[in-house]
Amino acid sequence: MSAQQDMDVAAPVPSVQAPVAGLNPPQARGPGRDLVPGLDRRRIAAWYAAFAGYAALVAVFSRHADQSWGIWAAGGYVLAAVTAVSCRGSRGRDAALLIAAAGALAGPLTWLALRAPATADVQVVARAATLLVRHGSPYLGPGQLSAWRSYDPYLPAMTVFGLFRAAGLPGVTGDPRLWITLTCVALLTVAFGLAAQHQVPRAGRRHQALRRAVFAVTTPVLALPLAVGITDPPVLALFCVALACLGAGPAASGAARRAAGFGGRVSPRRIRPSRPMGAALAIGIACAMKTTAWPAVPVIAVMIAARDGRPAAWRFAAASALTAGTAIAAAAPAALARPSVFLHNTVLYPLGLTRHLTPAASPLPGHLLAATGAAGHWAAITLLLAAGLAVAAWILLRRPADDRAAAWRLAAGLCVMVILAPATRWGYFAYPLGLLGWLGLTGRDRAATLPAPARLTEPAPALARLTSAIAARLASPGTNRTATAPRAPGSDRDGRGDRALRIAGGRRFTGRFGPMLAQAPRQADQQGRS
Repeated sequence: MSAQQDMDVAAPVPSVQAPVAGLNPPQARGPGRDLVPGLDRRRIAAWYAAFAGYAALVAVFSRHADQSWGIWAAGGYVLAAVTAVSCRGSRGRDAALLIAAAGALAGPLTWLALRAPATADVQVVARAATLLVRHGSPYLGPGQLSAWRSYDPYLPAMTVFGLFRAAGLPGVTGDPRLWITLTCVALLTVAFGLAAQHQVPRAGRRHQALRRAVFAVTTPVLALPLAVGITDPPVLALFCVALACLGAGPAASGAARRAAGFGGRVSPRRIRPSRPMGAALAIGIACAMKTTAWPAVPVIAVMIAARDGRPAAWRFAAASALTAGTAIAAAAPAALARPSVFLHNTVLYPLGLTRHLTPAASPLPGHLLAATGAAGHWAAITLLLAAGLAVAAWILLRRPADDRAAAWRLAAGLCVMVILAPATRWGYFAYPLGLLGWLGLTGRDRAATLPAPARLTEPAPALARLTSAIAARLASPGTNRTATAPRAPGSDRDGRGDRALRIAGGRRFTGRFGPMLAQAPRQADQQGRS
């Protein structure tokens, strides 16, 4: 044996540990564990303990509705953390989630709806719905804008949550906060269900999706704004639905064929498909609710262009704009006839260019610069536009390849917008934090996971069983008759990152199955590119 062969020969690999990528099923997990990490009992306890500390700080240093939420939530989080630690198994975890939902969301929401004055956000949504029912427009005219509470910075679709109060429902049942919360839970359940692994049984996916949705709405990022009536959570939930719809695409569909190396003979029905039109519908509705949703359109469009091509990106952008325009026209038909009223409420007021200034005045760089005077205010707007162009150039130069990369870039862009906006508040950081939480709860993109061996079509089962024997049989003469881990001939990896079988020493494939094993990865790669 030559010295070169001595260097190339790998250590013997046991037959049970010689996998071929794409043919080995996911490892079995315990009955009480999630298939996606992040919600095991110990992590839930740790998160709720941290949330309890934050809620305690809110209770001490805040006032009014925020203080009430902090008092309720601190006790709920502590009890949920203790329950998660003391009760084992999935029942303890589910009990902790329910306790947190009661203490951090349901309890303070009900208390504030019945005992405390309605917050400004709740008043604006309820008044807008009443105006819509009576006059066909949720906005007051320029002559009626006598104070900052008279403005409605939301887009017309947000008034849907106030229609129950306008219809005369009393108490909690007519409060917009209840319907915003229920909508968020439903949307997040749908989003997590779409993002779930499709080799999991349908009933299991539903349970996991509901569990993750409950955990999401019990975090302070969503629980606090939902309890006090802030209108950002439904927009964030629609972001998650759109990202879940875009979680797989042509690249993921071809990954299964390339991994198996058999040109698509593996059944693809368990590979999660991409739904760009569903994403367009979700983003369009979000854009009809708040202007903060509009940056998601170009980010996702660039991602679709990089993955599926420019025509698909144009179709997404057009569908999103059409959905938003239809929703706005349906929710406020009379407002379109008075564009100046629409402009005053939804554009000039958030930018601080009206006579009455918005109370959103957290001490962030954009607001501090705007507070220096008229020149500083225009400088802050110019800086915001320049930063937006810089983020857009960054996204175009480093185009996101999948939904997770798009979520990262959208979170970064929204964070920049919150920091540099002339009128801003700390609560707007719920958008980037919520997107990061979505990435954490959904884990790695596993859309291209192959089904279990019992579900594989021929010839995948036979190859899965005979992989180790074939590799040993095809080992080149003169070596120790062992094979390395699966690799492409002559290189560590092929162009797509999938591994293929390689004989130790880098020698060519031989034997009865040699030509098939040598050609299959190349054929699959060509089909994946087509």
